Amino acid sequence: MEPENVIEVNDVRKSFKVYKDRGYMLKEMVLFANRRKYEIHEVLKGISFTVGKGEAIGLIGQNGCGKSTTLKLLTKIIYPDSGSIRMKGRVSSLLELGAGFHPDMSGRENIYINAAIFGLTRDEIAKRLDDIIAFSELEHYIDNPVRTYSSGMYMRLAFSVAINVDADILLIDEILAVGDANFQSKCFNRLKEIKAEGTTIVIVSHSLGQIEQVCERSIWIHDGKIMAEGSPREVHPIYLDYMGAKRLENAQHEAIRQKKKREKEALKTDVSGENAPSKDVSINEDKTDCEDDLTTISSEEAIKKNKKRWGNGMARLQEIELLDENDVDSTLFETGKNIKVKLHYHVKQRVEDAVIGIGIFRTDGVQVYGSNTRIDKLEEFSLEKDGVVCLVLKNVNLMPGQYTLDFAIESGMGLPIDYYREAKRVEFFTTKNDVGLSRIEHEWELG
Repeated sequence: MEPENVIEVNDVRKSFKVYKDRGYMLKEMVLFANRRKYEIHEVLKGISFTVGKGEAIGLIGQNGCGKSTTLKLLTKIIYPDSGSIRMKGRVSSLLELGAGFHPDMSGRENIYINAAIFGLTRDEIAKRLDDIIAFSELEHYIDNPVRTYSSGMYMRLAFSVAINVDADILLIDEILAVGDANFQSKCFNRLKEIKAEGTTIVIVSHSLGQIEQVCERSIWIHDGKIMAEGSPREVHPIYLDYMGAKRLENAQHEAIRQKKKREKEALKTDVSGENAPSKDVSINEDKTDCEDDLTTISSEEAIKKNKKRWGNGMARLQEIELLDENDVDSTLFETGKNIKVKLHYHVKQRVEDAVIGIGIFRTDGVQVYGSNTRIDKLEEFSLEKDGVVCLVLKNVNLMPGQYTLDFAIESGMGLPIDYYREAKRVEFFTTKNDVGLSRIEHEWELG
């Protein structure tokens, strides 16, 4: 194992038997032996990655791709069919909400049980008990049976135990979506603290925003293989492109299915037959109405060719203007001034429920700002013909340096129409000498 790594996963494969109708009673096993047939479902097909000390990574992918299986292999709940997994240090995990809790025991008693599972002695648990209870904010309920807890209270208690066992590796599976906004913010801040202290973190989540807050690397697992790996800035747009294309494909199939259904119903209701279509006419004849030949760039092509632009091509950004406060086209701006953005677009095919967005990134990939017309709660609109969208960024207080701008036209809940990565590069300057990422207006008062 390399000294800088705490996790090494090498060519791991894992399969499961999926029974068609498995019987458990002796009578069922004798009389219905043919029902015990099964298929081998290969969940992981040879994945490899390493995680360094103090690094936080996120595992993303659609349901059934192998994310949670990977995390269970890391916790040694299950073992790989082939390949190797090496880990260094104490492991703490949050795989299921309240896993290991006894419903009839109090929250306090369950703290002792869970912490003991993680390897702490009774004296070590006693020293941390007050901190665990305080972080969970369950002081008034800690001696109640956990069966009386809500799902959010379960999560608070489980998370509080897991982060207070001085683990070298923390594994989290999807449970941070539970809980109110204040506690989620508190959890993320605590994760950043323990990461800074040297704890390695692996998170499985469908919430890309959560991963972007904590992790510096994302691994996209698709159909049991690693499809892409890199910074969230690089991986997430490609993953969203793939998911958007899948949604579009499903929508097209559903539209065709509904059309066939309507035509069949029309044939049944037309008893006289006067308005029925001729028998030699196929009901799939105008199928292309739902399957226009769009210039979709697949996620696989985007990865291989390092594409900076992708989408289905129903509309396209043609020209992007950046104007200073004097309406002069420029790529150099003073910190604190306004920037006017003009997005000229061409429409090939009507875009329903359109969303237009912007992202601003530092040259090292850190996102400093992002918004879109849905976030800003603009009234729903569609793109029907060529036009221009204007956006005024007011008092842009970014510190001196170079930044890149992403622009996007999307439809619905994230279907890429034209995602243009690093469409513009700009530079900021200032006469001030303060430091950081963004200027904060302030005043000093000396007593």
